[in-house]
Amino acid sequence: MIRSMLQTIFRASRRRTTALLGLTLIAFTSHATDKQQLVFGVVPQQSAAKLAQQWQPLLDRWGELAGVDITFATARDIPTFEKRLAAGEYDMSYMNPYHFTLVNHNPGYTAVAHAKDKQITGILVAKRDWQGELSDLEGATIAFPAPRAFAASILTQSELKQKGITFTPKYVGSHDSVYLGVAKGLYVSGGGVGRTFKSFNDEAKQDLKIIYRTASYTPHAFAVSNQVDEKTQTSLRKAVELLNKDPQAQKSFKMLSIKGLQPAQDSDWDDIVQLGISL
Repeated sequence: MIRSMLQTIFRASRRRTTALLGLTLIAFTSHATDKQQLVFGVVPQQSAAKLAQQWQPLLDRWGELAGVDITFATARDIPTFEKRLAAGEYDMSYMNPYHFTLVNHNPGYTAVAHAKDKQITGILVAKRDWQGELSDLEGATIAFPAPRAFAASILTQSELKQKGITFTPKYVGSHDSVYLGVAKGLYVSGGGVGRTFKSFNDEAKQDLKIIYRTASYTPHAFAVSNQVDEKTQTSLRKAVELLNKDPQAQKSFKMLSIKGLQPAQDSDWDDIVQLGISL
């Protein structure tokens, strides 16, 4: 009988402990989500692990200054990112100039910034010992990240065609995959941009060189979904100016190979609209 009573007391005590633990977790979760939660989608030019390491420090500081929580997100490849962006799944996003012209009005994203003192330029890379001319790419299979990768694919392909060079594009999913494929000799050349090439694996990069640069345009957009309330959008804009003066943010900018953020408006990308790109 005593044993039975002890078991009953133990079970009641365990239920009370479990209930208290549940309340603690609920309270913790409630406290942790006091700030507005925003998801920041980054175009997957590189691996998700590398992007998260580069981006989350800046997003943390931006969120602190704006009074919100900003969480990094990306996609397994650029086409998947495009679908999510077109569906308005990201509250904020870092997107290439062409992507911005596509989603600016529908589903609706408003520019808040772009990289300071920078324009975007496409590059073509080849193995370091390649001695050919650009015209020697005639008939070659050339690696590109994705059809709508603006500088790495659209600009490089357009300028090759303008020069009368015919080629077969091979889409490999990311900038890093382009550089790795060329370094391994799978492709004679590949398209990318200076920022991703600069941050590519140093050992493999030693086997590569830039053989061509395109014309330059307004760089990637930092944009906010129109579904985010106006007060929060204003806070995010004000925080852009604060970030440029913030020592902690300066370290984050270096990780992204940019000098800082420049406040922007939608019309900054009129140079892209005027290209009349249709894919």
